[in-house]
Amino acid sequence: MEYEVTIGLEVHCEVKTHTKMFSPSLNAYEEMANSNVTEIDLAFPGVLPTVNYEAVKKAVKMSLALNCKVPEKMYFDRKNYYYADLPKGYQITQTHDPVGTNGYINVYVGEEVKKVLIHDIHLEEDTASLDHYDNYSLIDYNRAGIPLLETVTEPCLHSAEEALAFLDALRKIFIYCDISEARTDRGQMRCDVNISLAPKGSQVLGTKVEMKNINSFANVKAAIEYEIERQKEALNKGERIIQETRRYDDVDCKTYRMREKVESIDYKYFIEPNIPPYKLEKEFIEEIRKTIPPLQFERISKYINEYGISHYDASVIVKDKSVAEYFEKCLELGINPKTSANWVTSIILAHLNKTETSIEDLYLTPKMLKQIINLIEEGKISSKQAKEVFYKVVEDKKGPLKIIEELGIKQTSDDSAIRTIVQSILDNNQNLIEEYKGGRSNVLDFFVGQVMKQTRGQANPMMTSSIIKEEIGKR
Repeated sequence: MEYEVTIGLEVHCEVKTHTKMFSPSLNAYEEMANSNVTEIDLAFPGVLPTVNYEAVKKAVKMSLALNCKVPEKMYFDRKNYYYADLPKGYQITQTHDPVGTNGYINVYVGEEVKKVLIHDIHLEEDTASLDHYDNYSLIDYNRAGIPLLETVTEPCLHSAEEALAFLDALRKIFIYCDISEARTDRGQMRCDVNISLAPKGSQVLGTKVEMKNINSFANVKAAIEYEIERQKEALNKGERIIQETRRYDDVDCKTYRMREKVESIDYKYFIEPNIPPYKLEKEFIEEIRKTIPPLQFERISKYINEYGISHYDASVIVKDKSVAEYFEKCLELGINPKTSANWVTSIILAHLNKTETSIEDLYLTPKMLKQIINLIEEGKISSKQAKEVFYKVVEDKKGPLKIIEELGIKQTSDDSAIRTIVQSILDNNQNLIEEYKGGRSNVLDFFVGQVMKQTRGQANPMMTSSIIKEEIGKR
């Protein structure tokens, strides 16, 4: 039987601020446990929370970036439950009127556009982190109280590929808007996955299974794919899917039952009495809206539709906001978009990956790149020589014109000089001429290569190719 897969995601992402959500403790990643903690984080008697203004601004910014409705007033709620990682015995969060509701974003799944609906986004405090061992557990309160944004999608995703495309797009929004570093390796971005299967064409969703706290995109993909197959196999055997919470084990790549969910947990929410509601003025919201930069989807669409760049190249460029900005500066200088894309996606990014550096550290500015490209277009240096100049520029930290002067690089466009060399090479390779005439077109590349070798790469390659064809035609 064929099944319809339905997926909803709950994504938790820590907000980048100087201090925690309700205390003056530093919001910083630390290797040493329990080093960023105050009495407020530990819920000592008599302490009161103070709202982090920067966290609220960034929450509103993320809400706007997700095309959500922002409420007129900011409320916080108290979510009551006891667990070892909650020192207060409750969590300050939002449920009645969260910072964003009824939003959406468009994402690329491959080259297809998918609209992902956002149920809500809410601001809360993170819990402490627990490390479990055979006979005991350790608590690190460094994470307790860090501002956390939870983004909840509607059940509108239907494959692991769609889920990953959304997660990647969401992460890019956090980074582009400077809301979070969104580093999964530091637990700054975590995901709960809700998944159900129903017979194809059914108007009713299947029984929902939740997978908690998956900490990498690769694990999200693997968990979804495993759970789809597990549920398919069970349904085909006539078994009933139980509404439950499961965990994903990244060692054997399987999910395991944690607890059954008979009904929704009653957290006995009520408005947080220690934080009065306050109005979000329209002027405040509009000022924040102005700070949102062009985002990943917008840039990809623009690069493809306005500049004629391939979807692949556009996707590579926008992976890093700084790379996208470097590329756009190249366009502002008048460099051909496809030429710019080729340099950025191949030569520049290959160099950055090899040297493990960022584009902010690259000595070659867009203006310098334009100088190199202009020299190619003017026929003064070849493409091969241009690459040599590039590597010397970034290594010696000197301008392109200075490097060209020091290396004595120039491109020869002297017809008679090139023709003499071509004739000599053809005279010594009569058998290859016959093969070329017989249809072996790659022989031309060999002849061009021989000319470039004898001229130490200084012959104009287009002129050389044209002269070779002309000389062969005479024989």
